[in-house]
Amino acid sequence: MFETSSESPAPVRVVSEAIKEYVDRLGPIWIEGEISEINERSGGMAFMRLRDTSVDMSMSVMCHKSVLSGVSPLPQNARVVIFAKASWYTKSGTFTMSAREIRQVGMGELLARLEALKAVLASEGLFDEERKVRLPLLPRKVGLICGRNTDAEKDVVENAKRRWPSVEFEIREVAVQGAAAVVEVSAALAELEAQEDVDVIIITRGGGSFEDLLPFSDESLVRLAASCKTPIVSAIGHEKDSPLLDLVADVRASTPTDAAKKVVPDISEEIEMITALGQRARRHILSLLDLETSRIENLRNRPVLKDPLVLVTTREEIVTGLRDRSTRSFTHRLTLASEELLHTTARVRALSPQATLDRGYSVVQLEDGSIVRDPHSLSAGQKLRIRLAMGETNATATGN
Repeated sequence: MFETSSESPAPVRVVSEAIKEYVDRLGPIWIEGEISEINERSGGMAFMRLRDTSVDMSMSVMCHKSVLSGVSPLPQNARVVIFAKASWYTKSGTFTMSAREIRQVGMGELLARLEALKAVLASEGLFDEERKVRLPLLPRKVGLICGRNTDAEKDVVENAKRRWPSVEFEIREVAVQGAAAVVEVSAALAELEAQEDVDVIIITRGGGSFEDLLPFSDESLVRLAASCKTPIVSAIGHEKDSPLLDLVADVRASTPTDAAKKVVPDISEEIEMITALGQRARRHILSLLDLETSRIENLRNRPVLKDPLVLVTTREEIVTGLRDRSTRSFTHRLTLASEELLHTTARVRALSPQATLDRGYSVVQLEDGSIVRDPHSLSAGQKLRIRLAMGETNATATGN
């Protein structure tokens, strides 16, 4: 590391040599990517572009034709691993990778890598059903990511409009195959996700080979789809095809036509359902009206509603009966009490001293009011009071 400033800048030569020193420290490394371009030149050298499918990035790789012949013929967009040494040319200030060995990634190895990536994503919960978002009944606008002028686009749009003629689409035509597919699909997905009026996004392409569908199993694209809040429908390839995007999408459609059926309802079916619901509601309301009418009729036929005063008259009869019963009971009790009082009066009168006096008897009393019971207790000349039936008289004792 050397220090520079505007007063003491480093010459181009010094900077270029410093970069070469840093690059030389890297040593030979293994690199993976897709070959997007191959140019064989006279002199025994070949040049190619090695592209990263997850981002829009590539680098130049050179090798001797003998290295390239070891894997010839190498198809376009072939996925390879290259053992190369980084080189920096100080005079021209250019960077290149010199390949020493090239290996084409086989189908078995690709499948193994996909299975490993699938296991990692599954362990993170990106395929869980709890993360799936339900599709809206009728989206305001449908986002569609598809190839340029493809049958898949026509199938989705035509079938959707056949089912719901007023459905609106926001279409993004991108590369759905090759080195640029991941970058363009990801950009289109991010753009549609940012639009508030897009309620669902369909990602579709027709069938193809395993290699053709590899972009839809790219880790960066799958993670981007998992992070989207807008529901995603994946309609990639045919029923037997299963890229990782199918597993992370909220809904998996077997074909582009199936995607259209899942995203928008059939207007004729909806009209039939609404009509059936309307008839069902009408029958229910009529049934309720009939029930309430019957109840009102039954209430109206009750005696209390025919003659509202029946409540008063029936209570009046009860009150009158209770009153008469009370009067009879009270009169009877008075009669019994009166008879009992007469009998008691007669008995009292029969036992009264006055009754005895009325029969001719008299009561002799001394002056102090005490009754004389023994004539021998009297003395001659003692004053006496004699009580008779009609009054009293005085007397004097004369002796025995």
